[in-house]
Amino acid sequence: MSVVDLPPVRLVALSHPGERLAGMTSARRIAIVGAGPAGTALATGLLHAGQQVTLVSDRTPQEIRSGSVMSSQVTFESALEAEAALGLTDLLPASPPITRMSYATKRPNGSAAELTAELATPARSLDQRVRLPLLIDEIERRGAKVIFGLATVEDLEELAAEHDLVVVCTGRGGLASLFAVDEARSPYSRPQRVAALTYLHDVLPDPAGPTLRYHCVEGVGECFTCPALTVDGPCDVFVVEGVPGGPLDAWDDVRTPAEHLHRLRDLLAQHFPAEATRIRQARLVDDGSVLRGRILPVVRRAAGLLPSGAAVLGMADVVVLNDPLTSQGANNAIKSASFYLEAITAHDGDLDADWMQRTFDNFWRGWAQWATEWTNSWLQPARPHQRAILDAATRHPALAGRLVAGFDDARLFAPWWFDPAEADAFLVAQRLDEESRFDTRDLRRALGQYATGVTVVTTVDADGAPFGMTANSFTSVSINPPLVLWAAAKSSPSLTAFEASDRFAVNVLASDQHHLSRQFATSGADKFDGVRLRPADLPLLEGTVAHFVCRRLLENGRVDAGDHVVFLGEIESYQAPGGEPLVFHSGFYRLATKHPDL
Repeated sequence: MSVVDLPPVRLVALSHPGERLAGMTSARRIAIVGAGPAGTALATGLLHAGQQVTLVSDRTPQEIRSGSVMSSQVTFESALEAEAALGLTDLLPASPPITRMSYATKRPNGSAAELTAELATPARSLDQRVRLPLLIDEIERRGAKVIFGLATVEDLEELAAEHDLVVVCTGRGGLASLFAVDEARSPYSRPQRVAALTYLHDVLPDPAGPTLRYHCVEGVGECFTCPALTVDGPCDVFVVEGVPGGPLDAWDDVRTPAEHLHRLRDLLAQHFPAEATRIRQARLVDDGSVLRGRILPVVRRAAGLLPSGAAVLGMADVVVLNDPLTSQGANNAIKSASFYLEAITAHDGDLDADWMQRTFDNFWRGWAQWATEWTNSWLQPARPHQRAILDAATRHPALAGRLVAGFDDARLFAPWWFDPAEADAFLVAQRLDEESRFDTRDLRRALGQYATGVTVVTTVDADGAPFGMTANSFTSVSINPPLVLWAAAKSSPSLTAFEASDRFAVNVLASDQHHLSRQFATSGADKFDGVRLRPADLPLLEGTVAHFVCRRLLENGRVDAGDHVVFLGEIESYQAPGGEPLVFHSGFYRLATKHPDL
């Protein structure tokens, strides 16, 4: 099966992270400033990998426990998988499973759309006031040096002098100013929503089961709710987001938690009556269970410079801050921790500014750009083709499932959510899938039980322009003569270039190149943006575990095979420096480990 039609959608999963990472490099001294979801996750992973860690937190665990709520933190499947790989799952209590998602929108013209879909794996929401103290205590127990206090630029100078790397996960204390705003990736100059967060007890449950309930009134704002686990047990989280200057921008005169709850009831009754009914008898979890504010979405450069000239690495919200509208913040934090951990432990050289920016750029291309572009699009009025997609999803369960799955991995929305022509083609493909004699999603799940490597196949057209696509269909056919084959989806925009060329190269990706797999699997993207190539007449990716330069066989160069085209090639040359390969199994990237019986 080609990855082009079933793109890898989840972050690297390590079955045994300690075994895999420990000893990959000599122990480094890493300082992490900020003990939020990203900082604590990275610290835990680094300790598991045998690194020396200093963690700086602006509050003690007790101060966090007794303080105010910080976020809604809905965490979806791929982030939960990354948490397990980082060794976090066994350290945290299990929050209520969120098994499904519902979405309802009302439009200015009076029309509406409503859909519901099951989540492939339950999402979860754990109050940061529960999560962070547990992790900070465990990080200290495992031997990290934990420092409590608000870090300043002067403190970072001292940390940089004593450590091989300083990672900044908080913008407090003016630290965000160290990282220059990336204007090209930051389209907004002011907040696009006014947000209010509330934790409640005694909310009437959804009769259909634990659900992430999402409501939108176009031009007014949004409300989403979910079950969660807080300091004294299960609760429900309510988030109301209003367009600035609109009727949901009504929190400036609220001063007390009681006033906050009263205002929430009034606004829900006016704009989201189904949710107002659920909280008639509800009460606040505690006096710290409300939060209000305005967030300016922004992307910053990842390498910040201290006055001394030393570089520090920005992470999570410090460098990619999205509006909470699409619940991507906690997921971005965990995924960035997983990605940065792998980049740190796999790199033998200096962790300098160039390495910092390159590490972030890889994370951006593989993950953060999709969540950012998608979230920013939701802050704008829906376009006609997007309304058509939502309307179609109310009639086609598979499409509804695709929309819901995009909350886990926003790359699933590219390019059809953003382009009217691509949207039309996508809807046609979804209808064809429904007519298949097998459930297409289940068949892909079954085929995904066969683990494969991951490749990027490349070629050039008559003008020398490079083309490439991700494929896990690559296989050896014959040793004498040396033959290989791979398959490309007929829907791929790059197919014409491969059909016209008589040569192609197969690049077998290494374990730290999953971002390239995602980059080359996305239509409409500049696939070679930031990609380092070896000098050659065909595009050969640097850092792969192997590559094969092939001349295409067969007179017409292709074999039709259903919705794919099969290419057969004879190897002209190859190199195989080896290393740890990237593996794909059951929808997840994985790392190969030696079998314990061998």
